[in-house]
Amino acid sequence: MLRAGILGATGAVGQKFVELLDGHPWFETTALVASGRSTGRQYREAVNWIGATEIPASVASMDVLPLGDDLPCDFVFSGLHASIADQAEPMLARAGYPVISNAKSFRMHSNVPLLIPEVNPDHTSLIKVQDWQSQGYIVTNPNCSTVGLTCALKPLHDTFGVNAVQVTTMQALSGAGYPGVPSLDALANIVPFIGGEEDKLVHEPNKLLGTLVETELLPASITISAQCNRVPVLEGHMECVSVKLESDASKDEVHDAFESSVSPIADLHLPSEPKKFLHVFEDERFPQPRQHSNLGAGMTVSIGRIRSCEVLDYKFVVLSHNTVRGAAGGAILNAELLMKQGLLGTRNT
Repeated sequence: MLRAGILGATGAVGQKFVELLDGHPWFETTALVASGRSTGRQYREAVNWIGATEIPASVASMDVLPLGDDLPCDFVFSGLHASIADQAEPMLARAGYPVISNAKSFRMHSNVPLLIPEVNPDHTSLIKVQDWQSQGYIVTNPNCSTVGLTCALKPLHDTFGVNAVQVTTMQALSGAGYPGVPSLDALANIVPFIGGEEDKLVHEPNKLLGTLVETELLPASITISAQCNRVPVLEGHMECVSVKLESDASKDEVHDAFESSVSPIADLHLPSEPKKFLHVFEDERFPQPRQHSNLGAGMTVSIGRIRSCEVLDYKFVVLSHNTVRGAAGGAILNAELLMKQGLLGTRNT
């Protein structure tokens, strides 16, 4: 059992880490880190808990620790805001901690893996070219809206090649964290702007779908146009996607590419890996966030409404759980992969 620390443990992403790590077969939460106003207090007193279940008893009475480079854990999950992660994550990597980050700070750095295990598990070899003068490193998971799009593009890119993508997102309120979007903006309304989101959707998929040549990552060259909207849905990011393929394909072949997609980590039996990575719906009404966000305990990506596109080649709908697959759950799966690859273990102190 490896000891896990959670940075930003009282925030929305930190709370999801706490929830998902409760009872994990490989990882035990041993350090909860938060800002100065929370440190020294028991977690149950410091946190404004927004989870649907009770605070896990295993952590409720733990004291919240200050951010520092001497934490009682083997590695850390980072749910920090980027403004803090910019400095904190390198500090911990230099101190010898593997940092499994949900923050945006280092996603596009050339020697930092931007990781979805079912998409690019080999990119973890970029860790070798990180030099923190220690055994520490940084691995990131993508933006929550990037995850669903990239998981859907992966089988198409592998089978036919993808030339261009037009994506319009309908993103859940929980993606804005807590307290999030003001109620008078959120209720019975749509906000057609999420700061920085569209840029992430344009660039992150190309890094994720890139090719690793020795220790250099060559990004894919897909042209992506993105429009991002915040909608009054609690959980689940929906995306309407149109694609231009590099080679001809029939609708049935596109459907089969999704349906027959095999996860490259299926034989590793990782605890957080869903039985079905991609779920294809035949009913044209599906997927829907309220009914399908929690498929595969929130780790399955759903695809539906596959049809010809009048402008590009094909269009379809993608749904992914933004706080599980798109945040804490994705980071935990990253840690499980790293452990299986022999890159995560007991830290030398």
